[in-house]
Amino acid sequence: MSRHYFVFIRAIVVALGLALLPLIIGNLILENFAMHQARKEMGAIADRYISRSEAAISDVVEVLRKIQVKGLTSCSRQNQSEFEQALSENVIINAVGIIDQRGVPMCYVPAQVPRGSGILPSLKPNSPRVGIGMSRSEYQGIRTALVSWKLENDWRLVANISPIVLAIEPGPDYIRQASEIEVRLGRDQVWVSPANDSNLTEVSDSNIVEEFAASTVYPINVIIRSDRNAIMGLVGELKIVAVIACSGVAIFLIALGVWLSWKPEKDAEDDFVASICNNEFIPYYQPVVDIVTGELQGCEMLMRWQLPNGKIVSPGQFMTYAETSGHIFEMSRKIMRQSIEDLGDLYSRHPELKLSVNLFAGHFNDRSIVDDLLDIYEDSPIALNQIVMEVTERQPLEDIDLARKIIAELQAHGIRVALDDVGTGHGGLAYLQKLGMDIVKIDKMFIDPLGNEENAFRLVDAIAELADTMNMGIIAEGVEKYEQIVLLRELGVSSAQGYIFSKPLPANKYLEFAEDIFTDRRNPVRVLEEEQQASDAGLEPTSS
Repeated sequence: MSRHYFVFIRAIVVALGLALLPLIIGNLILENFAMHQARKEMGAIADRYISRSEAAISDVVEVLRKIQVKGLTSCSRQNQSEFEQALSENVIINAVGIIDQRGVPMCYVPAQVPRGSGILPSLKPNSPRVGIGMSRSEYQGIRTALVSWKLENDWRLVANISPIVLAIEPGPDYIRQASEIEVRLGRDQVWVSPANDSNLTEVSDSNIVEEFAASTVYPINVIIRSDRNAIMGLVGELKIVAVIACSGVAIFLIALGVWLSWKPEKDAEDDFVASICNNEFIPYYQPVVDIVTGELQGCEMLMRWQLPNGKIVSPGQFMTYAETSGHIFEMSRKIMRQSIEDLGDLYSRHPELKLSVNLFAGHFNDRSIVDDLLDIYEDSPIALNQIVMEVTERQPLEDIDLARKIIAELQAHGIRVALDDVGTGHGGLAYLQKLGMDIVKIDKMFIDPLGNEENAFRLVDAIAELADTMNMGIIAEGVEKYEQIVLLRELGVSSAQGYIFSKPLPANKYLEFAEDIFTDRRNPVRVLEEEQQASDAGLEPTSS
């Protein structure tokens, strides 16, 4: 019997075996799974609150320590200006000031406490240098925490931790709708107690599922309570799903057996390799534009799969396989070489243009990417200082120290490095701090709600301020509306890419786009402004 038929028959046997599993065993498994998942989710939520609060307090303590080291221990106008500077550099603090021994503010920036009102208890003899308390103000059930630092004259530096720091998404719907969360400072002071409709007061103690977590650094503990019946209610639907799933698995495995019989994995692998050899993976270029002047700043190079029939396949359908199989390395080298043929003449005439090349986490497992870039671009019409390597935050880097060395070597050759998808993945601020990035790219998910959600404006503002503080460039991705351009300008962001300017283009179309700008036949920003003015005036916009 051939291997194809053996795989086919084995798939049928496995499918029938799964379909005939006793339902009672499946029910027990589902109930245990539901409870395990609920406890896991509750524990993870508690741990997030603990880690977030520990990090916030530690960061604020360090800020206050630095303020004391600088000698900013009085309420002089100069010192209050320094307090304002400290606020602008740390997004988790929303106020800084000095209080006397009684806990009454001597000065506060910004001013937000009535004169003569105490905000912390009086200082006791032999009290520790660092103190933690709570103010009366709150946001969505989260109170403002106060961190104090004792000075030599028994005055105290004080900083407010913004409630937004602990505005954590409390898990999936079935946990959120049936749970109560409480974060306490010490035994009595409630820090976080968001309101919800769980009504656990009506649930008997025997049906309460509880998870607890405590900080090993500060007197902080988290208690999460949930309704067991609500958790088990999830299993009722899962039991129905289990019956459907068993049938679906059987059908899927039978279908898989048929497919494997006629299309082994080796054939699929061979087809993919053949596509690489036939240069079917080609670069597309999405322009990056200065949203103030309309000048072209360069482009991001993206990969597309052009089938022999001319159809274009998006990266979502092949990129995961390319990365996991290791083919992405050769595919990246090919489109980088192709970029020289496509853009060499344009970039040699316009040395201010940048070409962004996307890397994935595997490129930083060894320094071969450095050799590839030097081999391809060093003596080409596209200079090394015109190259920007984009590192995505969506995938974790296996070795941060090695990645930092590779990035430093790239920068030593004049290549700039950008952090892509900022705020959406694993690295966050740690990547900005440890990897020495030159540019941050704000992900489309933060740009889309601009103009509609106040929190989105604040998040982009915080990212822009952070980039400015760290002397990094900043580019907004996924810009699609003129209103977004206006708001980005207000926030000090001057570079953007998105469909409002152009979708990713094949080489010939990108060259036409660039030449239209350089010959002043078209200024994309000016065109948008004219169209907006025409729209505001109720006129029919004219294209340039």
